[in-house]
Amino acid sequence: MVIDVLDRDDLPFPHSLPEFYRLFPDEAACAAYLERARWSGGFICDHCGSPSEPYRFANRPGVFRCRHCNRDASLTAGTVMERTHTPLSVWFWAAYLVASQTPGMSDVQFQRQLGLSRYETAFQILHKLRVGMVRPDQDRIGGHPGDHVEADETWVGGRTRGKGRGVHDMVLVAGAVEVRQRKRGGSLDKRKTGRYAGRVRLAVVPDRSAKSLGGFIERVVTPGATIVTDDWSGYATLGRRGYLHTAVPERGDMQVAETFLPIIHLVFSNLKTWLRGIHHGVSPQHLQAYLNEFTFRFNRRFYPFNAFRSLLGIAGDVTASTYAELYAAKSRSTISSLNIS
Repeated sequence: MVIDVLDRDDLPFPHSLPEFYRLFPDEAACAAYLERARWSGGFICDHCGSPSEPYRFANRPGVFRCRHCNRDASLTAGTVMERTHTPLSVWFWAAYLVASQTPGMSDVQFQRQLGLSRYETAFQILHKLRVGMVRPDQDRIGGHPGDHVEADETWVGGRTRGKGRGVHDMVLVAGAVEVRQRKRGGSLDKRKTGRYAGRVRLAVVPDRSAKSLGGFIERVVTPGATIVTDDWSGYATLGRRGYLHTAVPERGDMQVAETFLPIIHLVFSNLKTWLRGIHHGVSPQHLQAYLNEFTFRFNRRFYPFNAFRSLLGIAGDVTASTYAELYAAKSRSTISSLNIS
């Protein structure tokens, strides 16, 4: 069951730290909020389907017992918080900090803000929340009439020491962004063209082949949408895949890129600045998780506090790796510099 809380008036979200503390003063308040998010019409047993009021335990606010089958149901089952030993109040603080801090924060800063004794706990919570940032039934972009989509790819990585000359440890990232038009004469119409970014999609891809880039576009862009790309051969099959494709020959001309593909290049620039400024180094194994976080923040940049409710809602029916699994990948290698070439 995926929880969409964007249109739920019964789930208020805090606009300030005092309001957060007023809404969530203890474990019971957090459990009650999560219960309303999961079962808006009242508790329904996952085992027998009975829609009755369950037995409740004062010392276990996150566990309910069905009155019909006597099976226990957990508030956190099927979420990124499943089987956690961390209090719900810490998870709620974590979700609030992640959602309300516009640029985000590093694992070390996150540990310091929450007063966690172990870095491993902060690392695991943040990565599990990043898993919850991706809606399982995520829709495809580019479905708005009159809009088009810009798509391109970029290398994320940088120079490393001790590996000889050249650039190493670079990962290929594909991106697509909706391009929308502001109303003429409006107060926000500051660009000469009036164009601005809508929703974005980012993903790590193995190479620049038509199979990889075309497959990415099919996964994230609505069929029939108008797509503008450069003239790289990896996009040559988009017309046959059902898209209205326009290929622009850049030939290294920055003026052409600024005219026809300005928004996707701005997205890539913001992504690299964010990775460099907040996280300093990102392991290739976890790069997709950070792309998910950037996408989550970018797509909700006009409604930062709504992101708190959205994050808790999207976390429904999503499972995440354990710390042992996360750390095994984290310890292999890191992108030590993000001076993108």
